[in-house]
Amino acid sequence: QVQLVESGGGLVQAGGSLRLSCLASGSRFSMNAMGWYRQAPGKQRELVARITVHRGTGYADSVKGRFTISRDNAKNTVYLQMNSLKPEDTAVYYCNTYPQSIDYWGQGTQVTVSS
Repeated sequence: QVQLVESGGGLVQAGGSLRLSCLASGSRFSMNAMGWYRQAPGKQRELVARITVHRGTGYADSVKGRFTISRDNAKNTVYLQMNSLKPEDTAVYYCNTYPQSIDYWGQGTQVTVSS
């Protein structure tokens, strides 16, 4: 069983940066590809970035060049560095396995970008 706890969200002005963290419990973390997802008000949850066991990465077109996903298996943690933030990045951000698992959704962390 894996439990995921997201942190690092907040209120930031457009053009600013935030670093999100996702701490995973459970010994199988290093064996899973992981992803960051987000859900904006009135919209469906979408995949933002993903990272494989071997640290291969992929990004949604809307964040490519601005966001960077990374992982530290020794700390059971996945990060999302978000730079050049835009108001349209405002959402609740979640981490989960990739592909996502219904069992692992946490509370998420709110990111609000003001214009």
